[in-house]
Parts: sequence; structure tokens; C-alpha cells
Amino acid sequence: MTTRPTLRHVVFFSAKDKADIPRIVEGLELLAGIPHSTSFEVRQNTQSDALSSEVDVIVYAEFVSHEALAAYKADPLYEASIKAVRPLRDMRIAADF
Repeated sequence: MTTRPTLRHVVFFSAKDKADIPRIVEGLELLAGIPHSTSFEVRQNTQSDALSSEVDVIVYAEFVSHEALAAYKADPLYEASIKAVRPLRDMRIAADF
């Protein structure tokens, strides 16, 4: 049996203007400096699914507990990332499982 993280955090973003996707990625990469995740990635969507083009950027992180996720969200870098990305993004959908 494979050991899985306690909590996976996935967030999908769409850009208001596709030209801003690199700036969105850059703003989200600030989150990598937060030490509470056990795994962290920011990736631009490859748009390989012809039926779905709404998502431009994905954040994927793993945490050992809900408390670790809460600490991640309380870090000042989290707020800095929000300030950088919010004006550039349209949709934001988060899922924790």
C-alpha cells in the first residue's frame, strides 16, 4: 500500500489576460518559500484537453495536517502572493482532499 499525504491542496487559476500567465506563475511561486508543505508545485496548464481550456495555472501542495495548511495560509508570503496574483486572475478554485 502506498503512503499518501494527509492533505492535498490544489488550486486552479485562470488569467484575465493570457499575456499575464507568466506573471501569475511568478506570483504563485512566492508560495514555494513557505516551509509548511511537504511538496509544492506551480505549473502552467499544458492545455492538452481540447474540451477544457479554462484553467491556466495550477498550484499543487501536500501537507501533513490541516494545521500545517493553516500555518501555510497564515505566512506573510501567502498574502504577498495574493496581492501579486489577485489583480491578474479571473477564476480561482481550490480543493483540499
